[in-house]
Amino acid sequence: MLTSYDDFPIHQASVPMAHTATADLNHYDRYFFNGYSADGGVYFGAAMGLYPNRHVSDAAFSVVRNGVQWSVFASGRAPLDRRDATTVGPIKVEIVEPLRTLRLLIDAPEQGVRADLTFRHRSPAIEEPHFFQRAGVRPFFDFTRLTQFGAWTGWIELGGDRIPVDPVDVVGSRDRSWGIRPVGESAPSGAPVGLPQFFWLWAPVNFPSLSTHFDVNEHGDGRRWHEAGTIARVGETEPETMRAVDYRITWRPGTRWAERFEYDLIDWSAGVSTVSLEPLYEFHMCGIGYGHPEFAHGVWKGEATVAGEQMSLPVDAPCSRQNIHIQALCRATFHGADGTVENGVGILEQLAIGPHPSGLTGIFDPFQG
Repeated sequence: MLTSYDDFPIHQASVPMAHTATADLNHYDRYFFNGYSADGGVYFGAAMGLYPNRHVSDAAFSVVRNGVQWSVFASGRAPLDRRDATTVGPIKVEIVEPLRTLRLLIDAPEQGVRADLTFRHRSPAIEEPHFFQRAGVRPFFDFTRLTQFGAWTGWIELGGDRIPVDPVDVVGSRDRSWGIRPVGESAPSGAPVGLPQFFWLWAPVNFPSLSTHFDVNEHGDGRRWHEAGTIARVGETEPETMRAVDYRITWRPGTRWAERFEYDLIDWSAGVSTVSLEPLYEFHMCGIGYGHPEFAHGVWKGEATVAGEQMSLPVDAPCSRQNIHIQALCRATFHGADGTVENGVGILEQLAIGPHPSGLTGIFDPFQG
């Protein structure tokens, strides 16, 4: 089937753009955004995903304000023409200038949520090392992801209350990823090949003159299968990729969330820059579909479905499957390898399922201290 994008020289396979190069049901293509004010007064996140082999597309937008997390979810049949793939119900992503400026539009008055937000880059996009992991002999993760830092302008409306968003005060990050990762309804996978386990830490942080990027994926015994570290100076200079990263974490008793956290960015001259994070509160990723019991990513909800949700914070069950995946808004301090010190704000995304030598046992068991 031919569609409009087939007229552009962008093909990566010997089939039309409407056809995927893999039959894997978990093939996906996703946008993610977050933004936060320096004083923590507002925090928002957005996600939009296309799952071509499931014929589903979905999106969500969520805001934390005055101890309540507001969410709007949209889901429907995936369009065949990729030109139409960045609108799902009342949620739209506009690529104003690729890899530099993007716009989020949300118009869901029945759910009490509207927004018009524009993301402008503070640094070039960072291509992370390729993610790849097998479950037995089957590829489980096989995807590419980019991270980019930026500032936001526009407004958010919650229940008729309009919140101005000023780029001087509201910064954040975005990512784009595509490839294969678990999405949609679980399918039979044959014989078991291991206990449920996933350990993920991601910490993009904004400072006045630079941004720092850190992530790790580790097995249950602490062996690391993915890591990334970058220092991105504000402007057009190429981000500096680190030789290695390291981190130190203290878990909050009764949760699987960090009470204290710091990470090291080790450059190619063995210089060490350290970022210290002080968590302030949690943004629950279920509010944009990650692990949500009803609006999880890639699940067929009908031809066109829109729903809203409000959740009081903090939650009563921090280690439930729905609540365990968070982004913690953090105050941050940067100690550069050259002796410079800057204060900033950023996030620590955390998803820790299963045991880990940092002190976690069981699958969802809370840290005991």
